[in-house]
Amino acid sequence: MECKKTGGYAFAVSAGFNAALAAIAAKLFSAQLIKYGLVILFNVAMWGCYVNSLKSLSSLQATVTNFATNFLSSGLAGFFLFGEALSFQGS
Repeated sequence: MECKKTGGYAFAVSAGFNAALAAIAAKLFSAQLIKYGLVILFNVAMWGCYVNSLKSLSSLQATVTNFATNFLSSGLAGFFLFGEALSFQGS
């Protein structure tokens, strides 16, 4: 049972990374065909991983893990790839 749950978390984390990669691709590439193709590819991969995570985890566990991974990796990518400022306070 524990191995199945670990696999569920791995799929949820993978879903979060794929969602972040979709956002990065949308911002990084200027060629429209490449940009939209990668966004669609990463979103399809994200949904596949998310659905697989739901087979082992509750919807709350899968969603929170997916969201947290997406949020953190998107923020770090913005900082390291695009030089965006990170703030602990809202604007």
